[in-house]
Amino acid sequence: MALIVSFKLTSFTTEKYDEAIKRLEAAGAGAPAGRLYHICFGSGDNLQVTDVWESQASFEAFGQTLMPILQGLGIDPGQPEIHEIHNTILG
Repeated sequence: MALIVSFKLTSFTTEKYDEAIKRLEAAGAGAPAGRLYHICFGSGDNLQVTDVWESQASFEAFGQTLMPILQGLGIDPGQPEIHEIHNTILG
């Protein structure tokens, strides 16, 4: 079952986001297995992130790479909000 995972981040700037993406790519996790979509939105120091994952297992596997990177940048992602997706319509 596909999942939508949203993080309600505080003081998450474009600079921190860009650095996190750079480090994920360097770790070989820029396009992790099982992630269907990645969306970053907001402005200034109020960016938010939402992903769509194929499964809880693929999200958790990615977390093993993501969490140390976020901790290294001083980012506390808090507890994600996770929901099963009932339907997706493209276009």
